[in-house]
Amino acid sequence: MTDPWLTIIGIGEDGLAGLSEASRKALARAETVFGGKRHLALAEVGSRGRPWPLPFDADVVLSCRGRPTAVLASGDPFWHGAGAGLAERLSAGEWIAYPAPSTFSLAAARLGWRLEAVICLGLHAAPFERLVPHLAHGARIICLLRDGKAANDLARWLTDRGWGASAFWALAALGGPRENVREHCAKDFAGDLAGNLVAVAVEARGAPGISRSSGLPDDLFVHDGQITKRPVRALALSALAPRAGERLWDVGAGSGSISVEWALCGGTAIAIEVREDRVAHIRGNAAAFGLAHRISIVTGRAPDALDSLDAPDAVFIGGGLDSAMFDAIWSRLPPGARLVAHSVTLETEALLGELHRRHGGELMRIEVAHAAPLGRYRSWEAARPVVQWSAVR
Repeated sequence: MTDPWLTIIGIGEDGLAGLSEASRKALARAETVFGGKRHLALAEVGSRGRPWPLPFDADVVLSCRGRPTAVLASGDPFWHGAGAGLAERLSAGEWIAYPAPSTFSLAAARLGWRLEAVICLGLHAAPFERLVPHLAHGARIICLLRDGKAANDLARWLTDRGWGASAFWALAALGGPRENVREHCAKDFAGDLAGNLVAVAVEARGAPGISRSSGLPDDLFVHDGQITKRPVRALALSALAPRAGERLWDVGAGSGSISVEWALCGGTAIAIEVREDRVAHIRGNAAAFGLAHRISIVTGRAPDALDSLDAPDAVFIGGGLDSAMFDAIWSRLPPGARLVAHSVTLETEALLGELHRRHGGELMRIEVAHAAPLGRYRSWEAARPVVQWSAVR
């Protein structure tokens, strides 16, 4: 970085006083300085300042390529800031960055929390449901919020879902002369917070939260009966072997329960479903678990609906497999991709048996029975047996 034209500067509520010497020098020589109105005022850049366009558009910065330019962002520009979005479009020698302490770091420092053990979320442009996978008794969470009203909305959201006993800190203008940190109980919070530099810290107190093991209870999902039941779903996910960052094709997704549990493991899922009413169930379940950003939905029938999709790391076929669908999917799988298919019909069972003979893998028959009333006594009530074939390409 011998002569970068762009400097990305993290600035805090203490303004120029908190900047390093390198940051101040870069700011002084910049012809144009981009940032939010608050950032520009803190940096005292006068007529050189240009507020970010709404919606955000990195092209306005790139239009200054080759001329000394600075970008201001809150705290660490690479943690829920503009830094990465700009760096991804530039070569390494074009930019340099001088971060400041992030809001997360400042909040943890005020509360005495180990930051490596804290869940840090940016909820200023995301639904509160993003919290759902992280809520567990004793969990510590720091959230960036849009404004003071959002802090009230979050406290109400937590209370409505049984987490009203949680400790709830409102942290405003951290690191500056107007800094304000107040502790509340979520159900009692009714803060009158002004401005838009607001973070909330939560120490969750309430229900146990969502289990992270495979096979969540069926009643957590909205469905019309078309759902891979809990014990069978647990076995399917074990064979699918989800890993963070991997992509799943959930073919004939039904309620989307497989997609949801895959995404809870840190991957992304594409749910393919032909029925509009079930698509609505998938969309609702994804939103309820805070996973709408990780689960996309394709309305259509496989294999035609798969044509434009990026190759998956794993595929689940819950039913309806035939030879044409298998050939279309198998030919698209990269080496090492996993395929898991279920059958409840004799015809598809025969196909899975033939595929096992040709391609190997594991063929398993799953029979589950639940205790149910039988007159004055109890007896076993058997579910339809499911045949599962799993293989690696």
